[in-house]
Amino acid sequence: MKINYGFLLVSAFCLLAIVSNGQDIEKKAEKERAYTQTITKRADKIVQTLGTADSVNVREVIVARYRQINDIHNHYNDQKKAIKEKRFDTKEKQESALQKNETERLAKLEKGHRKYIARLDKYLDESQLEKVKDGMTYGVVPITYKGYQEMLPNLTAEQKKQILSWLHEARDYAMDAESSEKKHAWFGKYKGRINNYLSASGIDMKKASKEWEERIAREKKH
Repeated sequence: MKINYGFLLVSAFCLLAIVSNGQDIEKKAEKERAYTQTITKRADKIVQTLGTADSVNVREVIVARYRQINDIHNHYNDQKKAIKEKRFDTKEKQESALQKNETERLAKLEKGHRKYIARLDKYLDESQLEKVKDGMTYGVVPITYKGYQEMLPNLTAEQKKQILSWLHEARDYAMDAESSEKKHAWFGKYKGRINNYLSASGIDMKKASKEWEERIAREKKH
């Protein structure tokens, strides 16, 4: 009996490919299960602060939004990588393509953000909605707003209103950011705007910051 070694070799490669493909699918499924567990824990932590009877529905809405944000960033990050690897006639054309990609990313995130808030509005009142927003952004808004008031106790009502408005605007962007670092980067950008605004009104921010740090240090000693 003549053995067809060519056939056996091809069969072996096919079997290896099937096994490898199966392993890839299982790895992908495992990664998806781990991610689902992570975002569900995040959502649960937020929901626990709300005291709502619709906790299951709210959790589902938050989990779905986390997943949507992740999918959007993954898609546009892949697009960005492809643009950078593609050859363009000029650098300007590549920059234009990258800018278009980022514009589309932000538009998709903003559209999803509006729908997300509308869905939460069905279950939550304004104060509960604030807790969800702060929960998705590590509570930076109340912490930062409190810090400005403690550092600058003589802020006017108008200045306080403007500071809070910009912090809320930063939070809206930070909610849709893809990582902790990028969430904080949005707040950093707006804190710069706030500091410039306060400096323009005659406040010496460096001096105020130094004096505030000194007050905190003295209070810790007592």
